[in-house]
Amino acid sequence: MRSPFIHLHTHSHYSLLSALPQIKALVDATKKNEMPALALTDNGNLYGAIEFYMACKKAGVKPIIGVDFYVASRGRHDKESGIDSKRTRLILLAKNDAGYKNLIKLVTYSHLEGFYYKPRVDDELLSRYKDGLIAIVPAFNSKITQPLKAKHFADAQKITSLYQEWYGKEHVYLEVTHHPEIEGHGTLTETTISFGKEHGIPIVATNDVHYLSPDDDAARRTLLSVQSGGEMRSQGGFTDAATDFSFTTGDEMYSRWENHPEAVEATSVINAMCDVTISLGTWMFPHIETRDGLSHGDELRRIVMEKIQEKNLPKTEEVQKRAEFELDTIITKGYAPYFLVVADLLAYAHEHGIFTNTRGSVAGSLVSYVLGITTVDPLEYRLPFERFLNPLRPSPPDIDLDIADDRRDELIAYARQKYGSDRVAQIGTFGTMLARGSVRDTARALGYDYATADAIAKLIPIGSQGFPMSIDRAMAQEPDLKKLYERDEDSARIIDMARKIEGCARHISVHAAGVVISPIPLDEVVPLQYDPKGEGKLITQYDMYTVEEVGLLKFDFLGLKNLAILADAVKRIKKIYDIDVPIDTLPLDDKKTYEMLARGETMGVFQLSGAAMTKFLIDLKPTNIYDINAMIALYRPGPMKNIPEYISRKHGAKAITYYHPKMRTFLERSYGILVYQDDLLETALQIAGYTWETVDKFRKAVGKKIPEEMAKQHDIFVAGCIEHSQTTKAEAEGLWNLFEPFQGYGFNKAHAASYGRVAYQTAYLKAHYPTAYMSAVLTADAGNIDEVAITISECKRMAIEVLPPDVNESFGDFSVVTADKIEDGKEKIRFGLHSIKNFGVGVGDAIITERKANGPYTTFEEFLSRVTDKNLNKKALEALIQAGALDRFGERGVMLTNIEEILSYHRHVSTDTGGQDSLFGGMTSTLPTLRMVNAPPATREEKLGWEKELLGLYISGHPLDAFKDFLTSTKTSIQKIGGMPPGLTTVVYGLIDTVRPIMTKKGDKMAFVTLSDTTGSIEVVAFPRILTESKDVFLTGRCVAIKGKISPRNGQVSIIADSIKIIPAEKKMPV
Repeated sequence: MRSPFIHLHTHSHYSLLSALPQIKALVDATKKNEMPALALTDNGNLYGAIEFYMACKKAGVKPIIGVDFYVASRGRHDKESGIDSKRTRLILLAKNDAGYKNLIKLVTYSHLEGFYYKPRVDDELLSRYKDGLIAIVPAFNSKITQPLKAKHFADAQKITSLYQEWYGKEHVYLEVTHHPEIEGHGTLTETTISFGKEHGIPIVATNDVHYLSPDDDAARRTLLSVQSGGEMRSQGGFTDAATDFSFTTGDEMYSRWENHPEAVEATSVINAMCDVTISLGTWMFPHIETRDGLSHGDELRRIVMEKIQEKNLPKTEEVQKRAEFELDTIITKGYAPYFLVVADLLAYAHEHGIFTNTRGSVAGSLVSYVLGITTVDPLEYRLPFERFLNPLRPSPPDIDLDIADDRRDELIAYARQKYGSDRVAQIGTFGTMLARGSVRDTARALGYDYATADAIAKLIPIGSQGFPMSIDRAMAQEPDLKKLYERDEDSARIIDMARKIEGCARHISVHAAGVVISPIPLDEVVPLQYDPKGEGKLITQYDMYTVEEVGLLKFDFLGLKNLAILADAVKRIKKIYDIDVPIDTLPLDDKKTYEMLARGETMGVFQLSGAAMTKFLIDLKPTNIYDINAMIALYRPGPMKNIPEYISRKHGAKAITYYHPKMRTFLERSYGILVYQDDLLETALQIAGYTWETVDKFRKAVGKKIPEEMAKQHDIFVAGCIEHSQTTKAEAEGLWNLFEPFQGYGFNKAHAASYGRVAYQTAYLKAHYPTAYMSAVLTADAGNIDEVAITISECKRMAIEVLPPDVNESFGDFSVVTADKIEDGKEKIRFGLHSIKNFGVGVGDAIITERKANGPYTTFEEFLSRVTDKNLNKKALEALIQAGALDRFGERGVMLTNIEEILSYHRHVSTDTGGQDSLFGGMTSTLPTLRMVNAPPATREEKLGWEKELLGLYISGHPLDAFKDFLTSTKTSIQKIGGMPPGLTTVVYGLIDTVRPIMTKKGDKMAFVTLSDTTGSIEVVAFPRILTESKDVFLTGRCVAIKGKISPRNGQVSIIADSIKIIPAEKKMPV
């Protein structure tokens, strides 16, 4: 009986944009072909190792973990252009646990030290981490096959001896592959076999798997073209020659190697040598010191009891019992160290003024509240601890921290300093080829023009949270897409190919929040690398799910802009008004705040802005924090159907009723309406007899809409209602039907309470300190022109004027000009110097520093003599003049005409004075006079153009001001169009900012046009017909009216133009 063949050189989609198979598909193919084992050898990484290990174990397949390494031609530290971009390959398989750990080391250092185009190992690394490994020398490109090709046998023997010395003679194999379609490969294979026989080196047969079926070869080449940005096709590397790197069967391999069956049998020999066991599900918590050597559990209990006293919580039986129950649960399950570490991190944040919030069900924990981990009292908001953690729950706690986004890195730096820089890393995450992206990438790789790809992609709907859209789902849901597929040959080809690459990993990046902290160096547990974006961030190659599988509990540090806004606003209020805002203890019954929300003035308020939400708030007229929490929870796909009923019951338009009397206990504050996911759980617990263990399955079934599990839970729920609450079957069915809006997504109550608190805080500051708050919002959005434009529009509505930058009043960020400095006595907001394009931060800071040290600049001459920074050059001065920052000293057109004289003067006075302070304080008269020739002043159009170019938007006016009456009469705006449904035909009015023409496959010209008004901007797509008909109208700077259909594209609203006309200055003209 022959030995079974085993694939030992196998690539998954984690060989990014180089191979197709997903892990499950590879394991399924192995099982189908009755192969006892499978190796995974992705290119230079271990991205899929744990997923692969778990999938194999589940399927009864032996996992062999390996890596197809890149080997540096010289040393891994050598990175000379044209020399070190050349590299060879070496496959290493883990023979045992030590080998697996050495693979982690090799992968980590190949990325951290050897990365040059690819992550590379070298001889020094290979010899250092050699134990427990089996080497397979690749058939195509290795340090042995290269000299064999050139018939340099002595060189090949030298490398072979080195490998045998490192790994042992019985652990070094020469790979042979069968690819007669590749020119010269047969000859190389025969040479390799002969060399092996002569020197006693065993050969092993593989097929270097990159896809499952031979039919997938074209899809793999498409993937390679995506990787190269289409260069393979454009450079002639994309041919029709068939190659076969598929998942071959054992019979096929024995047939191909009938003259050398030992090569196939060797796969079983290697399999027998490999036995790796990875410990999964055993938690490793960071090391944290305790007082007097107390256990972590006793330390947690000691701190919690002290904090209860500090918070002045009432000494009631409820508080005592709740604290004891939570502590017993946390300590018994072994999670005390985790809570101590999180509490330590947040204590540092609070001590250093870093604003934080905590999302998710952890807000239901009293222990977390007294430790300062969470910010809302779970007893006040009636939040259950068991939703977060209970004695029967098998999964670990998950504490998600929101951190002011401008200081998140500071908290991570503290974690590195406290727990060890080699023990802290951010978590990697994989971007995958989603439906729309797959279509666009495939079309580009196959040589189709943008318009063809766009026509298909825009027909694919956007998926919902937790339910990403797939091409197959889109085909079933969208008749127009199916029709295009059936009728258009090119579209069918693109879609069929896109289906094959859909779901493949595209790249690795930094997870938005995840951080791991280990008690031991991380490279003993997980492979590491740097963020590919080049920011120097250390990340894990295992994603958020697999890091937890290997025992590292993730800490979620999510940067939240609104917390940075809050912190900045509080700081500004203190500086401007000398008021300490008690942001954590604000009165929650502030009338002014609720009145502002009831008027719909929600722009800039966390979670409560947007047209639809604002309309609901106007109707609701919230009067307490529970209304805010409820709106945050209900304003989601599905549950939002309950909003009108909630509003009606609040205002007495409809009676407050409870479907079952037991529901009053948990629905009283929401007028009998199901609002939170917790309400479903409480219904199941109190009426249907579920336990906290069984209700978790119920939650997952409803939340994920798993049909089989839903049907099972439906039967359990109905039977439970009848048994435990004596309902009729019809009543039980009625209760079940109440859950329908929550299928797919439902906010948990603790999450809503945490977010509601931040929403209220932002609303309170906007209501009471509008100028300071809005200046903080503008600063947070600086660089995002669309957001800044919307905020400035809101400032105008609030009668807060936003002024252009000024060298005597501007700071780096947006700032408040107080009433005592303004003639009209009204506070205003001033643009910051850092917001000016083409103007360096350094010279801006130099202007501010000098002004702070020696007072305001009184003349232009004085400004030029005092600011001696070398970067105050022609480009910087032009930017200051055009942006209006020097308006107090002269007229923009005149100064620009005299720019050379100004530069000469600056060089002269800055050299003569050396920037000495002694020249000032009454001695500025010693400065020579700057003589400028007369020149025409800048026109209004020129000023507006400069402001748009340098500040990103118009400040002193707007080109559409001449059409103000007409635009007001239309009662529409770009901002309002953002809330209109797809497919609606509308008319949009605005100014053409940019026109980006592209060529279609047929050689016709189309264009993407950016149109803006005072409320925002929108993309307009002009296809060839209308662009040809109106080419003299589609010009930048034109004020136009465009009629077209609303079309979602890449998650944004765009307009497909049907007709366009210029808006006459004095004529109301509909399209």
